[in-house]
Amino acid sequence: MLEDQWQSFMDTVYDSNLLSAYVVRNLIGHYTKCPFFKLGHFYEYQIDIFFAQTWTDSRLRFNSTMKILTLNSNMVGLIWIPDTIFRNSKTAEAHWITTPNQLLRIWNDGKILYTLRLTINAECQLQLHNFPMDEHSCPLIFSSYGYPMDEMTYRWRKNSVETSNQKSWRLYQFDFMGLRNTTEIVSTSAGDYIVMTVYFDLSRRMGYFTIQTYIPCILTVVLSWVSFWIKKDATPARTALGITTVLTMTTLSTIARKSLPRVSYVTAMDLFVTVCFLFVFAALMEYAALNYYSSCKKDSIKHVLDIRPPPTVITLNNSLYWQEFEEACVYECLDGKDCQSFFCCYDECKSGSWRRGRIHIDLLELDSYSRVFFPTSFLLFNLVYWVGYLYL
Repeated sequence: MLEDQWQSFMDTVYDSNLLSAYVVRNLIGHYTKCPFFKLGHFYEYQIDIFFAQTWTDSRLRFNSTMKILTLNSNMVGLIWIPDTIFRNSKTAEAHWITTPNQLLRIWNDGKILYTLRLTINAECQLQLHNFPMDEHSCPLIFSSYGYPMDEMTYRWRKNSVETSNQKSWRLYQFDFMGLRNTTEIVSTSAGDYIVMTVYFDLSRRMGYFTIQTYIPCILTVVLSWVSFWIKKDATPARTALGITTVLTMTTLSTIARKSLPRVSYVTAMDLFVTVCFLFVFAALMEYAALNYYSSCKKDSIKHVLDIRPPPTVITLNNSLYWQEFEEACVYECLDGKDCQSFFCCYDECKSGSWRRGRIHIDLLELDSYSRVFFPTSFLLFNLVYWVGYLYL
């Protein structure tokens, strides 16, 4: 009976298209409950919310023993409701199974509670400079579509934003750190509008990327150092190992880039993979330099042997012996030269224009130097990298 009287009143007296003076314009409370949250890869997230709005319309006061009148969704279109929009939504969908997921309650003093369930795909501008050690605040922004703040004002209710059990949240790569809500005034050519924002704070989990990218890259770099302990004459073995590690790093780099959107700037993972690639490539180039220098030395020694006077014949016990020509005698120091103080103190380079005061470095011992230099520099890089991105 009451519903019939209500329907008659709405059809004859009430105009749902007008925001009249009977509507309290500065008391619209908002309540948001989030039972489901899913963050996608490409700058958007999906959220399932129960969105509630409360306001007062004195035209809807009624005298009855019932303090609260609960109406079905068919009555929603018959009363004035706020024209709230979600500013950063791409798509939004109301739920209609098995009936429209809407609730309308009217108190006898004209207070109205309107709730509905929505699934929203909203934009979230991810800054991936620190990927995969990044943190984000994904906003859900809403305001009135047509009423500026001098006509309608939004306010948060106390404890107006809640989350449901996070076990239903599909955050495979993120940890939910909390949420916060803000209110601000945005000025436009049409007037000043109250804008309400809910921020969902997220922190990315590193477990997947540690197993998928970081550990394989580190192991590949360490594997490239094995060539420093292989004899320099084993050209096929060292070349095959170097090329294999370079190709492996190329594959890991390609896989790493597929796990994030195409961005024009360098991420933390890009930096790590690139440095690992340079270490592997440098290990291959180290053997190329060593092999080239060794070949040049052999040619130089052969040339010296060809132009050197015939070896001395020594008679011992009625037998003839050739005096052995050792490789070391080719590098006899020139008279008056200190081999530890000058880079060029050997006969092969006395015609060159070398800088004085430099210590001689034997490139044939390049493997020995690399066994210390490569691990030390890579360890130092990791120390700076992890401390810088995790704690600074």
